[in-house]
Amino acid sequence: MKISGERRYGLLQAAKDSDYVKKGYGGYFNVYVEAFGEEGERWDLFRVYDGEFPDFNDLHKYDGFVISGSASDAFGNDYWILKLFFLLQTLDAMQKKVLGICFGHQVICRAMGGRVGRAYTGWDIGIREVSLVKDLGTCSYIEDMDEMPASLSIIEIHQDEVFEVPLGAQVIASSDKTGVEMFAIGDHILGIQGHPEYTKDILSNLIDRLLNMDLIEKRFAEDAKFGLQLAEPDRKCWGKICRNFLKVTYKYPL
Repeated sequence: MKISGERRYGLLQAAKDSDYVKKGYGGYFNVYVEAFGEEGERWDLFRVYDGEFPDFNDLHKYDGFVISGSASDAFGNDYWILKLFFLLQTLDAMQKKVLGICFGHQVICRAMGGRVGRAYTGWDIGIREVSLVKDLGTCSYIEDMDEMPASLSIIEIHQDEVFEVPLGAQVIASSDKTGVEMFAIGDHILGIQGHPEYTKDILSNLIDRLLNMDLIEKRFAEDAKFGLQLAEPDRKCWGKICRNFLKVTYKYPL
């Protein structure tokens, strides 16, 4: 039973822990909880890439879920990805809070009827400025923040993107590289293409891994790493947006 006042969240982890993240952070679970969690909450880990899913009979016990990034494609048809679609559709019907990061952003979009695929402009790796729309609609978790800037910097590492958001979704941020950097459905679903939870050292290690696997060229990797020295992501602001989204319930007039 959920204790009155205790908030409970689930991380739907869609990627294996790298050796670097395990050694430096104890795993991606700790990275996400550090970024989005608060004292007194309970966070549960579900390695969905390995077939670990929450029991559907227990979904009502959760205040929300976060879907991580992944090396897998959101447009793939692996069994666990298709099962994740069904879970997301169920959570949407229950009006549960769902925050999708990178792959999570894309997989929510596809599960809800939108279109995703390989970006026509190739990899996006580094720190990118994303612009928020002026009319945020029902996104009070952003509007309620003090002195909200018109744009924010965020760490990006992806080669796929959202082409078309689901019916009823609102695009709330874009960049000169990616048309859909953020989208929302009502006040219970939020997708973010970038990585608000990542640190620059995690990104630097990922760049090295992609280079070692011949997935990016050496010059591209060098340019991406040089860019990390010139800019800082707005991690504090992104963390506040994500925590506001997950933890604040807004009631809107019909």
